[in-house]
Amino acid sequence: MSNFQNTNANNLFLKSALIKEGKYKSSSEIINWLGEHNKNVDISVLPCPLKNIDGWIYDEVKGCIRHKSGKFFTIEGIKVNCNCLAKEEWQQPIIVQPEIGFLGIITKEFNGVLHFLLQAKIEPGNINYVQLSPTLQATRSNYTQVHKGREPLYLDYFRNAKSEQILVDQLQSEQGGRFLRKRNRNIIIKIDEDIGPQEQFIWLTLGQIKQLMQLDNLVNMDTRSVISCCGFGNQKFNSINLIDFLLYYPSRNAHTQKLLKSALISDTTSHSIDGIISFLTQLKSLCDLNVERMKLGELTDWIVDKMMIRHQRDEFFKVIAVDVEIDNREVEKWSQPMIQTMQEGLCAFVAKEINGVLHFAVQAKIESGNFDVVEFAPTVQAITGDYRKSNSEDLPFLNYVINATQQQIVFDAMQSEEGGRFYHDQNRYLLVIADSEFPVLLPNNFIWMTLNQINTFIKFNNYFNIQARSLIAAIPFI
Repeated sequence: MSNFQNTNANNLFLKSALIKEGKYKSSSEIINWLGEHNKNVDISVLPCPLKNIDGWIYDEVKGCIRHKSGKFFTIEGIKVNCNCLAKEEWQQPIIVQPEIGFLGIITKEFNGVLHFLLQAKIEPGNINYVQLSPTLQATRSNYTQVHKGREPLYLDYFRNAKSEQILVDQLQSEQGGRFLRKRNRNIIIKIDEDIGPQEQFIWLTLGQIKQLMQLDNLVNMDTRSVISCCGFGNQKFNSINLIDFLLYYPSRNAHTQKLLKSALISDTTSHSIDGIISFLTQLKSLCDLNVERMKLGELTDWIVDKMMIRHQRDEFFKVIAVDVEIDNREVEKWSQPMIQTMQEGLCAFVAKEINGVLHFAVQAKIESGNFDVVEFAPTVQAITGDYRKSNSEDLPFLNYVINATQQQIVFDAMQSEEGGRFYHDQNRYLLVIADSEFPVLLPNNFIWMTLNQINTFIKFNNYFNIQARSLIAAIPFI
């Protein structure tokens, strides 16, 4: 993408992020529209034996669960060794899905404002069934129709997109603790021609999408991932202060005003971009992460029976199987394995004003399925066990986040994880503005970054994990 294209995209995203109401529906009307889709949905998700899933094989020889076609994904065992974690060795089941799928959003300008085409999509693992998903959300097996179903709508817009239409095009990771080196192509394209959206599709501004992310389980994980890739440009500190003085309006509260400045200002930072790269490179050079495939039946501390795979202490997660029937899908009836987490988790960013600009306390985190050992994560990420029982020394700043006052909290919402692979999996997401008592000096695996710097790193592959990107996507500017 040329510098002109990049600047133009940033301007389009910024303007759209500052618009609360779109051309077609208000945010309250969208909530009602989603509610109607949920009321009218015809869906059945029932448990079935893991070792007898229709269309799948429990392969005793290879020690994995795989689809008869050899496509989609497998459930396998891994043995993990790492020299940089409190628990240096463990074993677990994991999803292996080497295919790179599409997470794509079509955009179009209406009345000079960029709108995003999202769909009300049903996933078998969603708590409330219907959530706002990207225009196109499909694995390679899906869009090549291995399942013998219909081709996903609007697929050709992405297949045939010209370079000048592409606003965002990145490979981004998924959950490193549940997927082995899984990535998807996050892409946003802009069209000029009119398209008649189908009944379950709707146009929204970026500001509307961010508003809806403040509410529980309305915007799915894949949409949050794509939206996190939107950048907003680079400005000087003094320029932004002048613009803010000239254009200040009462409806913008102090927190959102500071967040917008952090997203735009590029010349007032605690660390340079090169300094952040060096920080991460040093950690990667010191940490050895070795992941070895193994048979499910040989996993230590895990029980494999006819119905499921579970940890012997009933912790972490289970691998279950479900029979699914859903109308309005490319395939309306199928069966599959799913991951069921044992409890909801907590993911939070803490931001503090440093030299007049909000900085985020970013954690460098190792997870077993990471593509490149270490990825940037939220200040607090507690999703692999019950954080309420965690040792505060193992989870720095957890108590600070839990005890934050309402005045410090910018948003606090439950968000579903990927409903196509995870069953009723949701985490609590928070953004907390630190008070003066919060330390500037951070632990060795943490670093301060402005929102502008975070957006810069998200442009490149495998720097920020999906939990961090979900939080970044939800940051409001209005």
